[in-house]
Amino acid sequence: MSREGFKSGFVSIIGRPNVGKSTLLNQVLGQKIAIMSDKPQTTRNKIQGVYTTNEEQIIFIDTPGIHKPKHKLGDFMTRIAQETLNEVDMILFLINAEEGYGRGDQFIIDRLQNVKSPIFLVINKIDKVHPDDLLPIIEQYREKLEFAEIVPISAINGNNVTTLMDQIKNYLEEGPQYYPEDQVTDHPERFVVSELIREKVLHSTREEVPHSVAVVIDQMKQRDDGNIVDIQATIVVERSSQKGILIGKQGGMLKKIGSLARQDIEHLLGSKVYLELWVKVQKDWRNRAFNLKDLGFSDDTY
Repeated sequence: MSREGFKSGFVSIIGRPNVGKSTLLNQVLGQKIAIMSDKPQTTRNKIQGVYTTNEEQIIFIDTPGIHKPKHKLGDFMTRIAQETLNEVDMILFLINAEEGYGRGDQFIIDRLQNVKSPIFLVINKIDKVHPDDLLPIIEQYREKLEFAEIVPISAINGNNVTTLMDQIKNYLEEGPQYYPEDQVTDHPERFVVSELIREKVLHSTREEVPHSVAVVIDQMKQRDDGNIVDIQATIVVERSSQKGILIGKQGGMLKKIGSLARQDIEHLLGSKVYLELWVKVQKDWRNRAFNLKDLGFSDDTY
């Protein structure tokens, strides 16, 4: 659908792992569609968030953090992030003000050198540093790449996010409305539900588990009376020890994960949810191409 004067565009959010890309996307949209965790490399697929007003529609792509891959899953995640760079109208290069410049940033900057689209430097977590520390950070990055705009923000608190949005809108060109005005993501509900469960796993378990977990929705069905959605899901891990941690003493950990996830899923679906979780061991799934495909992370290149 297209109408005169309406603007639209695709914006990719990139950056090192754990700089706050998903937090920014959720802040802009006003609701959670992207997984948030203090553990890096938690985003595995491109998540499109759709922001719509009467004047414009902006489709945000929250990519996996670009990093040097250590296994097939990492290779897939990095390739997805890099592929978006030439498919979008604008790029937000998000950095962490608290950490400053690092080799991981140079890895990304090298991949931005030939990009034709406007690139914004978005300095996140400014609430964690003194304002006087911002100028040296800006100068350091400005020497390495030409940025269309430089915008300091705090995604978690929402500081200056409105200013960032105004700057993005200035660069939009006239275009169609790609999605209905009430749609906030192009992912099916099953995908978002699986991500919400995986987020609770990350929040609730020790370091041994997070990067070795995937969530598969086995069944998601609304009851005939329409009051409850029944969801059955399997949490996939690589080792039996991880399965033990996830289940916990007398099933306590799995109950906790299920309870926390159910609250978010009910908010997402606007309905009561009956959630059943299982844990399954699939050894070394991150390095097995056929497992990645089964779990939704791969494509025909494997």
